[in-house]
Amino acid sequence: MIDPSLRLRRAIHSADTLLVQRILHSHPSLLLNPDPSVPLGLSNTSLHLSSSLGHLPIVRLLLKLGHDSTPSSLSLNEEHQTALHLASAAGHTDIVHLLCSSCPWSIPRRDIRGRDALMLASLSGHDTVVQILLTFSPSGPEALLAGSDNDGNTALHFASSNGHLLVLRTLLAAGADSERRNVWSWTAVAYSATVQAEVYFKGLVGEVERRRVARERAVEEKKGGAVRVVGVDEEM
Repeated sequence: MIDPSLRLRRAIHSADTLLVQRILHSHPSLLLNPDPSVPLGLSNTSLHLSSSLGHLPIVRLLLKLGHDSTPSSLSLNEEHQTALHLASAAGHTDIVHLLCSSCPWSIPRRDIRGRDALMLASLSGHDTVVQILLTFSPSGPEALLAGSDNDGNTALHFASSNGHLLVLRTLLAAGADSERRNVWSWTAVAYSATVQAEVYFKGLVGEVERRRVARERAVEEKKGGAVRVVGVDEEM
């Protein structure tokens, strides 16, 4: 007789949603079911495992049954990572969208290295995931973009160092600070993977700055157009 907890993990690996449902119906206490195996278990829960593997129906089932239903019940593995961390790093767009809408409190959560889901998605080059995280960020995209890990690296640093040009464009368009320095005083552009990437990065920064100046000028002109100067004779 196979241990129910092991059967549950095997069912998740096999993407067998019906079997997962039957096991949890018979053993509701196994909903979290952290994996204690060494070295790869990391105490990952059922939601961690299914999110990392990209099994959307199982993730949906686990959330419906109450997995990570409140901020205080948010499950973390031994590296302090949430299911959203793993789904974002793997680029499972649909699961990231579901987790962001169901557990938005997990979006700014940092792991043991100080990295949030946005940093991991930027590191791996998952542009659509980056857009979803910025959209659902509880405190707005600015707060998420301002975050940095234990070494002071932002999502922009990770995108730059790995040559993910689409992610660079998305982050800069959302307001990422290209002059932000890490603990070694390096900006993101200094970590450009290639010379071509550096040129592209600098071009993006220039484009964003030009658009910002154009917006500010348009606002000033609009304000100026609304002002009516009254002459002395007219006032009399």
